[in-house]
Amino acid sequence: MKTIRYAFWAIVALCLILVGLANREPTVLRAMPDRLAELLGISPVIELPLFVVLFLGVGLGLLIGFFWEWIREYRQRAEARVRARELEQLRREVARTRETDGKDDIIALLDGN
Repeated sequence: MKTIRYAFWAIVALCLILVGLANREPTVLRAMPDRLAELLGISPVIELPLFVVLFLGVGLGLLIGFFWEWIREYRQRAEARVRARELEQLRREVARTRETDGKDDIIALLDGN
């Protein structure tokens, strides 16, 4: 199984290297359209190789997707916390019940409260 995993990551790395080599030419990124930049008097511009722009876009998309999924699963995590508290409470109750073995049940209940 490790061999398959390593082979998969080697293929992914090879593909990323090939994309990087094929897209080395510089690309100009502008933060706003030319007319708006002229109107405001600022023109944030950066020049990067195209593969960097592609990889940053994919990485940003993955981060946004992970964050969105984390927010979406909030209800499931909250329910799991409630269930864990209930389970711990039941385990403590079972442990208390086991401690009272050999005693009268009514007296053990009264002593517990």
